[in-house]
Amino acid sequence: MTRKNALIVGAGSGLSASLARLFAKEGMTVALAARNTDKLKPLCDDTGAQAFQCDVSQEEDVADLFSKLDDSDLTPNVVVYNAGARVKGPISELDPEAVKQVLLTNAYGAFLVAHQASKRMLDAGSGTLLFTGASAGVKGYPQSAPFAMGKFALRGLCQSLARELHPQNIHVAHFVIDGGIYSADRGGHHSERDKTLNPDEIARTYLNILEQDRSAWTWEIELRPWVEKF
Repeated sequence: MTRKNALIVGAGSGLSASLARLFAKEGMTVALAARNTDKLKPLCDDTGAQAFQCDVSQEEDVADLFSKLDDSDLTPNVVVYNAGARVKGPISELDPEAVKQVLLTNAYGAFLVAHQASKRMLDAGSGTLLFTGASAGVKGYPQSAPFAMGKFALRGLCQSLARELHPQNIHVAHFVIDGGIYSADRGGHHSERDKTLNPDEIARTYLNILEQDRSAWTWEIELRPWVEKF
């Protein structure tokens, strides 16, 4: 059986941490990529993961990340793209540079990661690419145009990749996270367990999709708490 090397891009607390712990428990080797790796030390200590610095909006950073993974015998056959950014406000008042960064993180960075990962997965003859989306990727909310633009682009990328790569034995799946993810540290509605998504349960769904037989692959799935309107 091929060893599963998992790369989680945009790693931090919350969902990324839940994924890292679950993947490690399942016997996978785990690599974590983030702009700030100092915050990842406790998670690395807990899971045995290795952390790599990477700004997903920079082509050179992403290429360097994958080269370092190759050199460390950690070439990923499972990649989770969990990087995200958002800015809100009236369209007439938004800072264009801030909007640009939202698009670079949510969409262009996903392309750069898929570009590097797919080369290696095509050579290997298999692989899995999992992307974290949001309800903003299927409906645009008022005063949230940048986030909608980025997540709509991400969903389009995933749909295109699924149609291109599934016939080449590379599973691509997009996760519509429709609701807030539980986080005691963030407070407010994020700390209400019964009204938010449990990150450990989201991670279990990622694992279920990862383990699907190719005779019945999912390309997209929606997850929301039971009280969320849709």
